Amino acid sequence: MSRLFESSRINGMEIKNRFVRSATYEAMADLDGTAKDPLLNCMADLAKGDVGLIITGHSHVTLEGQAGPRQMGIHCDEMIDGLKKVALAVQKNGGVVAVQLAHAGMRAIGRDAHAPLGPSDVVEAGIKKASAMTADDIKRTVQAFGDAAQRAVSAGFDAVEIHAAHGYLLSQFLSPYYNQRKDDYGGSLENRAKLLVEVYQEIRQRVGKSFPILVKINSEDFLEGGFTVEEMILVSKMLEDLGMDAIEMSGGTFESGKLIPSRGGTSKSEDREVYYRAAAQGFKQQIKIPLILVGGFLSYPIAQEVVTSGAADYVALARPLIREPGLVKRWAAGDLKKATCISCNRCFLTLGMEEALHCAQDKKEQKKQQQKE
Repeated sequence: MSRLFESSRINGMEIKNRFVRSATYEAMADLDGTAKDPLLNCMADLAKGDVGLIITGHSHVTLEGQAGPRQMGIHCDEMIDGLKKVALAVQKNGGVVAVQLAHAGMRAIGRDAHAPLGPSDVVEAGIKKASAMTADDIKRTVQAFGDAAQRAVSAGFDAVEIHAAHGYLLSQFLSPYYNQRKDDYGGSLENRAKLLVEVYQEIRQRVGKSFPILVKINSEDFLEGGFTVEEMILVSKMLEDLGMDAIEMSGGTFESGKLIPSRGGTSKSEDREVYYRAAAQGFKQQIKIPLILVGGFLSYPIAQEVVTSGAADYVALARPLIREPGLVKRWAAGDLKKATCISCNRCFLTLGMEEALHCAQDKKEQKKQQQKE
């Protein structure tokens, strides 16, 4: 049997195979953040498709940290009943699920006409786009992550993942491209990692040693003056020493041009599917905790090679599972054809049209077929 279909554990959480659904913004909640039936159905379909570990879309830990409309919230106790339904939708269909805890920082949609909060002030054309967080803002945000983690436990999730990638708040603090602070949270790498470390420590104190905590971190920002591979390895080592259970590696930000996290277009060469292979190899040479690698996977042989070679412990998929939530089950049954996702990124355009996340290409082809009939 392929190693891809071996079971494994992350701090006691049993995962039936080496496939992970990487967090994706679904836009399937009410405007107040409450999970709706489409999200429950989405989670259930992924579990029925035999995805080993399912990570929900980024869930805002405060209203001021909300990234977009209809994003699932975990910012107040009123969300818990809906969150319980999300966890149960996965578990009753044989899966395990982590909720991703996030704060958008300077990318938040903003509240009460105030500029979003970030590590530093951002002023463009005389307009304040972001305000530097005060010491009180930081303290309140750390507590909010802890509160959210406790809600995740109450809702029955199997794990939490801290979102510290893609140029959101914790990623902004890590990156000298965004972080221009002169206090204890800016300057040296140790200072820039301080907020992430405090968030982890607050969550661990709330949930205990036996509850799995994961973190998603950039391999690098792909920005001049941004977060580097070398810094990623050092921060990962800090987190490992503190007791982090697993790390998911991604890369890029909204400013990274063609090297954004969800790169457009499929590679004609299978060996170029893995965006962050070199960074993963550097990680595995120095870090012992499990590595979840996301970015570009479309082919079964490549996923198998990455895990078999030890380049990563888990393979994470995002866009391919939007079009084919049953992809893992198909591969397990012996149909090893490449994922049908074409990485066109039109799925994200559906979010701008106030629709729930779906594969626009699939919908287009279905419409053509209906017209033929």
